[in-house]
Amino acid sequence: MNRKNLISAGFLLLLVALTVSAILKGNDMAAVVAAMKKLHPAYLCAAAATAIFFVSAEGLMICYLLRSLNYRTKASTCVKYSFVGFFFSGITPSATGGQPMQLYYMQKEGHKVSDSTVVLMTVAVIYKFVLVVMGVGILIFYHEPLAVYLKNYLYLYYLGLFLNTALVVILLFIMISPKCFKGIVIGGEKILKKFRLLKSSRERTEKLIDMADQYHEAVLFFLKNKSKIMTVIAFTVVQRCSVFFLTWLIYLGLGLEGTSAFTVMSLQAAIYIAVDMLPLPGAQGITEMMYKTAFSMIFPGAYLTASMCVTRGLNFYLVLILSAMVSLWCHLRSGKAGGMAPEWS
Repeated sequence: MNRKNLISAGFLLLLVALTVSAILKGNDMAAVVAAMKKLHPAYLCAAAATAIFFVSAEGLMICYLLRSLNYRTKASTCVKYSFVGFFFSGITPSATGGQPMQLYYMQKEGHKVSDSTVVLMTVAVIYKFVLVVMGVGILIFYHEPLAVYLKNYLYLYYLGLFLNTALVVILLFIMISPKCFKGIVIGGEKILKKFRLLKSSRERTEKLIDMADQYHEAVLFFLKNKSKIMTVIAFTVVQRCSVFFLTWLIYLGLGLEGTSAFTVMSLQAAIYIAVDMLPLPGAQGITEMMYKTAFSMIFPGAYLTASMCVTRGLNFYLVLILSAMVSLWCHLRSGKAGGMAPEWS
């Protein structure tokens, strides 16, 4: 882990401390703990399994796309990439650190940078696209209840939806425009050379141009095989809904009733959309604040804080800890393997 990631991790820990302090302040923690004890173990286990499935599903999609490009790769290996991505996304602002680290380990294990880039970008674009479609659907068909539940955070939902939509448009343009992608790659190299972070190398420049050409060929392959893209879109819908369904499982596990699964899942989706692009590691702090506002009329009394602690503990902290362990294992394993440098160096 480099210095930048260590700083991000430190900042995340600071935000965690402030968030825990805010949760403890003004709450009867004895009542919160008593409410958490009422959570049925079967629902807790199901929710934990759902959280792990959410991250693992990305690895399965990476595996499916890599095999479409004739790579013989194991599903377990690709699930490993998804956990590495979750960890570094979780500790970096706006989740910017995940894909570079995934790309790094994929290249070290024999995947072409061009193919890996296309696969990761395809997964990312579809992930954001599905989120945007869900967000627009909620806005159109569920606007009035959404405004009632989110209260003053409704503007944040609009901002999150706008930022996610803009990112989808930008990524799609980069993917389908070979000149744009090649310009970004070559331009990036020039900037790094200007700041003396890279030395001039004609061989490296030729490799980057060749990688850009291979990248475009991979994009064309997926554009010609729309059924594969549709499969990934369908599976992404299941993946996205799984993490929203987790909150519904906690609601049922606490023995509560009177609110529909659609309402609980829609509100959880709205929170994800609102905080997804914010420049905070793991959207720490703001997620908890929005949760307490959005679900204040659904989880009564101490159940509100109890459900938030369990839900956030499972869909973020549990998976982050597991991802940290996987990332550490990958780091130690790559060190024993001799630490090959990326092919563009």
